[in-house]
Amino acid sequence: MSTATHTRPDPAEVDLHVQFEDIEQQNETYLVGMWTFLVTEVMFFGGLFLVYILQRWMHAPQWYVIHEQLDWRLGGLNTMILLFSSFTMACAVHFSQLRKFDKQLQMLGITILCAFGFLVVKFFEWSAKIEHHLVPGAHFEWAHAGASKGVAEMFFVLYFSMTGLHAIHVIIGIIVIGVLATLVAKRHTSVNRDYLPTEMIGLYWHFVDLVWIFLYPLFYLIPKS
Repeated sequence: MSTATHTRPDPAEVDLHVQFEDIEQQNETYLVGMWTFLVTEVMFFGGLFLVYILQRWMHAPQWYVIHEQLDWRLGGLNTMILLFSSFTMACAVHFSQLRKFDKQLQMLGITILCAFGFLVVKFFEWSAKIEHHLVPGAHFEWAHAGASKGVAEMFFVLYFSMTGLHAIHVIIGIIVIGVLATLVAKRHTSVNRDYLPTEMIGLYWHFVDLVWIFLYPLFYLIPKS
């Protein structure tokens, strides 16, 4: 894709909002705003990752026993789904730059389908945990040797908190990409004259995928110490 010649938007065609002096200032503001948002997201997840590191450091042997209750195959399937969705999202940005809107729309549709696929797999995974009473709270049960109930409950507190927060970001991504796809389908000037909105949403989706790339090995592939 890198060898293709992208159609640069003509500054005269791009809608310039009244608060900006020129299109360069407008685009720079978009980029700074998006990266600032992503930094706050990193800090948000960072607090949970710090708690994870401390808990795993204190209870490493027990965490290995507890993590065997997770299905690494389902986690791996979701990893493949999200990696493929990152590819299709990158293709959507590429076709937006080339102003091939029908292909852009197809890539956005596949990305949304992948996101729904991720949530379906996650639904079955969480359902099994609920069935086995592994949801932290009054009904939490733990009868496996090699790990205490308290440590196991903290493991699943972090598991449901971090994967649940990530799932919320996936749902937000579905909504945002869906709105973008609707605008592209209607050939709205806000997305047809400028590829930057597609690129901004692409950055968000890649961030969502990147978070899962960290979550998968941290919870599903804990090595035996």
